[in-house]
Amino acid sequence: MNYWLLKTDADTYSFADLQRDGRTIWDGVRNYQARNNIRAMQPGDIALIYHSVTDKCVVGIAEIITMPFPEPNDLENKWTAVDIKPIALLKRPISLDEIKADPQLEDLPLIKQSRLSVMPISQTAYDRILYLSNLQN
Repeated sequence: MNYWLLKTDADTYSFADLQRDGRTIWDGVRNYQARNNIRAMQPGDIALIYHSVTDKCVVGIAEIITMPFPEPNDLENKWTAVDIKPIALLKRPISLDEIKADPQLEDLPLIKQSRLSVMPISQTAYDRILYLSNLQN
């Protein structure tokens, strides 16, 4: 199993929207590195959902539930999507400032490649974020 961080603008599609819908297609990614990360996803992989732009915090956990597939509306067949479903809302959101201040998270791609919308993270980083939110697995 692999771990990921998926960034979304909460005003466009929030974790609450994902919880309401029960599942969604994760599409609209228009960066080649992020697309390649989506192509590496497998069903059962886990993703932290990060609200970018306004909140700037990790808010929830989702599961990748399909193999990567071509985006349905991509006529050029360049972009890839997966379906995800919600697992849990974090007990406490973990802010970007808190992540940056934690020495155990200094290598998190969120800090080093802040504009990347889909990024792999280590199990250690995943576990640390859960620990910080008091949602321990």
